[in-house]
Amino acid sequence: MRRRILCPLCFTSSDLKIGRIDPYLCSARLFRAFYFALMGVFFLAQSACAQDSSKRANRAIATQTPAIEQALANTEVQLGSPVFIRIVKTVDGSLEDGFLELFMQNQDGVFQLYKSWPICTYSGDLGPKLKEGDGQSPEGFYFVNPGRMNPNSSYHLSFNLGFPNAYDQAHGRTGSFLMVHGDCVSIGCYAMTDPVIEEIYTLMTKAFENGQPFVRVHVFPFPMTEANMANYKDNINIAFWKNLKTGWDWFEETGRPPNVNISGKNYAFSAAD
Repeated sequence: MRRRILCPLCFTSSDLKIGRIDPYLCSARLFRAFYFALMGVFFLAQSACAQDSSKRANRAIATQTPAIEQALANTEVQLGSPVFIRIVKTVDGSLEDGFLELFMQNQDGVFQLYKSWPICTYSGDLGPKLKEGDGQSPEGFYFVNPGRMNPNSSYHLSFNLGFPNAYDQAHGRTGSFLMVHGDCVSIGCYAMTDPVIEEIYTLMTKAFENGQPFVRVHVFPFPMTEANMANYKDNINIAFWKNLKTGWDWFEETGRPPNVNISGKNYAFSAAD
């Protein structure tokens, strides 16, 4: 017979009356209470650090700004212009040649490529992230507002992609704290070298300071060409990737990233404001 114990987080009044207090149930409830309390503290800390800058971020921005301004001196854009980010996991299927592109909006409203950097590392394989702990890096359409920037990241500097988005949630996908960050290590995130994340962080920060409300971040398994789609036609994710391809083609054809919503558990695209 199990020994009954009193646990203030675990029993109801009826349990107390009949002495039916289960230590195993109590332990589980205590663990859940502790877990959610810890997560609450973590979220508050993340929120607090995301709202403020840091010496590290300020130093990075001060270091990166002159070189960026020089690179943009004879272009149609300037530091503070709106930015758009596109991430591609692989070009040739090797999973070692992924890249991150950053585009900047010119006076005609077209986003032109500023620079492309190799992804230092990411985890998982081609295909979306499905559940917490699967080690997959996400694919899909995300956005980053100023509150998702983390100048006090454990991985130099970072920004949160906002996974799971509405599409992910509609498909029951779970996960948290999926980032683009520095330090060149990853468990489900996209990791860059520290100098690269500093440059990206600076461009995003200056765009926010100049009034851009959020930065779109679109993540694809590979360049969504017809040839690549044919190569992966038997992959289990092909229906999902066909949906992603619509967003890829929109930007390729217009030079403007689309506004992305959800319709019938699929991504739906329209002209951005």
